[in-house]
This record gives sequence, structure tokens and C-alpha cells, in this order.
Amino acid sequence: MAKLGKRTRAAREAFAGKENLTIEEAVALVKANATSKFDETIEIAVNLGVDTRHADQMVRGVIGLPNGTGKSMRVAVFARGAKADEAKEAGADIVGAEDLMETIQGGTIEFDRCIATPDMMPVVGRLGKILGPRNLMPNPKVGTVTMDVKAAVEAAKGGEVQFKAEKGGVVHAGVGKASFDEAKLAENVRAFVSAVAKAKPSGAKGAYMKKIALSSTMGPGVTVDVEKAVSE
Repeated sequence: MAKLGKRTRAAREAFAGKENLTIEEAVALVKANATSKFDETIEIAVNLGVDTRHADQMVRGVIGLPNGTGKSMRVAVFARGAKADEAKEAGADIVGAEDLMETIQGGTIEFDRCIATPDMMPVVGRLGKILGPRNLMPNPKVGTVTMDVKAAVEAAKGGEVQFKAEKGGVVHAGVGKASFDEAKLAENVRAFVSAVAKAKPSGAKGAYMKKIALSSTMGPGVTVDVEKAVSE
């Protein structure tokens, strides 16, 4: 068995026996043990009582975190003409049409969010098998298929987070950086939990939110009291 490093052992000891904490307690514990040399991301994972194989139990949505994510978001936009110019002026990192499609088909994906105008969807649709599994496919339900390119780019750059339940019914996202103030991290966590709660699908039966956990990029996780987190 591999020998644990001093930092890992200390973190595990700090987390031992602690579970179902309040959001503030969990944030304080995770932040205090995010001691890597880089600014670790604070991550949230929510286990949901849904079966994503059924369309009426799919959970997806978007939330603009009140204090941003602390991450520099690279945005690609599929647009032509005036809308392409609008995207560039709004700060999009990559703008294109068929040329961008060919770049992606060639295996180069240098962006974290993909936006498209409705008229470009026949082109973008050819990339479904590439962008879909990476949760990068533009979708009108989360505002990434739109004629308001400027607003979509600015929202993405400003700390907007998309979420989508994976096969096991887990939704996860980065909700800030370890360098953030505890109060700002707690506010972001609360906003994310609220957004997931509001996205409860019509087909969900029984307990919807089963477990909430917080962790940092390199640190262990701790569970949050679901009932308190949802009711606050």
C-alpha cells in the first residue's frame, strides 16, 4: 500500500468523523485543508434520486454564481456576419462557422463553453458525438443557442455555471477557489444547491437530493446536511 504524504494524512485526520455539516462548517473545513501550491477549486457534488435514462428525470440547468467561479472561461461561438462580430466584441475567444467545425473534428477543442446562433445548429449538429459527451453541446435550455450572443458570452465569462446530471444521477460543479472568502464560497454553494433544487424534474420520485459533498481539487470530501442546505 502506498505511503500517504504528510499533507494527505493531516487532511484525512482533520476530516475524520465529520459529516452532515452546515454549509459554513463544510466550507471552512475544505478551505482550511486546501493547502496545495496552486489555488484549488472548491467543488460540489450532489447525488440525486433520479434515473437519467428517462427523459422526464433529466436534470440540467444554469446558474450565475453570485461571486463567480474564479476560473477563466474560454468561450467559442458559432456565428456568421454581424453576430460573429458581436461575439468578438463581447470577448469570445474563438469565433467561426464551418472552419471551427473542422477544427473540432480534427481533435482541437480549446474552449470551456460553446455558444451558437440558431441558424448555425445544422453545422454544430454534426459535432454532437464530440461535444455531447463533454457537455459542450449548445442547448437553448441553458441559453447557449441564442441570438443574444453578447449576453451569452458575457454570462459565460462572468461566472455562469452549467450543470447536468450524469448517468449515476450526480451533478457536480466548481463553485469557487480556495482563495475566496468563506462567506463568498458559502453564498455560491447555497446558490448552486438552490438552482439544482429548482431544476427538480417532473418524473423524480421519492427523495430528490440524497447527498451533498464539498471538496477541494486535491483534498478529501465532506458531506453537507441536505435538509439544512435546502431549507436555508
